[in-house]
Amino acid sequence: MLLKKASILIVDDDADVLTAVRLMLRPQVKEIVTEKNPEQLPILLKQYSFDAILLDMNFKSAIHTGNEGLYWLQKIKELRPEVAVIMITAYGDIDLAIRSLKEGAFDFVVKPWHNEKLLSTITNAVSQKVNGSKATASGTNIPSSDFELLGESDVMQDIKLKIKKIAPTDANILILGENGTGKELVAKAIHEQSLRAAKPFVKVDVGALTDSLFESELFGHKKGAFTDAREDRAGRFEAAQGGTIFLDEIGNISLHQQSKLLSVLQNRQVIRVGANEPVNIDVRLLCATNVPLSELANESRFRKDLIYRINTVEILIPPLRKRGKDIVLLATHFAQVYAQKYMKPVPELSKAAQDKLLHYHFPGNVRELQYAIERAVIMADGALLDADDILFSPIEAAPAGEALEHGTNLEELEKLTINKVLQLHNGNLTRTAKELGITRTALYRRMNKYGL
Repeated sequence: MLLKKASILIVDDDADVLTAVRLMLRPQVKEIVTEKNPEQLPILLKQYSFDAILLDMNFKSAIHTGNEGLYWLQKIKELRPEVAVIMITAYGDIDLAIRSLKEGAFDFVVKPWHNEKLLSTITNAVSQKVNGSKATASGTNIPSSDFELLGESDVMQDIKLKIKKIAPTDANILILGENGTGKELVAKAIHEQSLRAAKPFVKVDVGALTDSLFESELFGHKKGAFTDAREDRAGRFEAAQGGTIFLDEIGNISLHQQSKLLSVLQNRQVIRVGANEPVNIDVRLLCATNVPLSELANESRFRKDLIYRINTVEILIPPLRKRGKDIVLLATHFAQVYAQKYMKPVPELSKAAQDKLLHYHFPGNVRELQYAIERAVIMADGALLDADDILFSPIEAAPAGEALEHGTNLEELEKLTINKVLQLHNGNLTRTAKELGITRTALYRRMNKYGL
């Protein structure tokens, strides 16, 4: 899992917060560093290479900036612009949240948070850093266009042309494709080339939201609306006001959630949980799913009226195995990225290595290629990557029936299955448990049992 390799810094002057986050993250990440005094940040950033930083918005310090968190956010971006910063605030003030996004924050969470939501946000932040994203003037983490749309194949040229045509419009876009094909990157390319590029780009992994979190997260809530709703909080639709909202894994939401979402899209208004007054919204909607459109058309699974609402134009991202020599192009790019990251000479791909890549089926798509090249760069001894240096994940590569070759022991098969689904969902426990058909608690028990 990507998160298992991550180094996380938590900066908050509340010792209880530091303890709570440390306990939550301990089984999930490689390294956790906590700090009460934000003035130690410059020293810590020199000593460590963090994948993500959780930064409180308010400290009891002598800095008079109006908000200490924004001051230290700016300092972090000056010293380590590539690090994803997640702001933590006790206030649901939408203006302050949007300001932090505009000044380079990856995302924000509000105290008291839901653990599964915070973990999902951290996972996304770490994934963005690995994918080489950069902060733009709009305050969102948007990869440069040449990175996210790298490809010379006919199918990628068609996608670039389609994006060029649809980006300046306000049409709702449905992005389809297998896991790991780059659906989120295409969504960001659409936003980056749209007339809303200077406004927020807000991503929500709706497939990971429970029914209890769905309305509060998307539409916001009023103080006292439910247990732990201690402050008014705007939802993600309001956070995206004037900009773009990207609903990922839209194919995994329940029929009840679909009904709520359809009402908002039809009325262009949200009503916060616990409130009566509607709030007008002006957002551009992008959605993505790995569920084929033919399956979404099954009304027992997905409302047809919602499909038509979110699918003015659709973009189908091809699997990597259908992109021909783009595979070598991407592999060369990743080799350059990770050589720079690990301070190694930029390697070349031998003819045998290129042939191996071109003849592999890549069930994990671009994400699998990226990790394979990263491992190869780390392990390589010279400035040439040969076929033997490139190893593909046995989890991705093995067909379902091949598990039996490792034995018929039930525990071995269960461990292999859990590991595979965790990899598939980038360590997202909620989505993993949902796909396995078990509760999060049951998943935790099995992960502890197998040392995952």
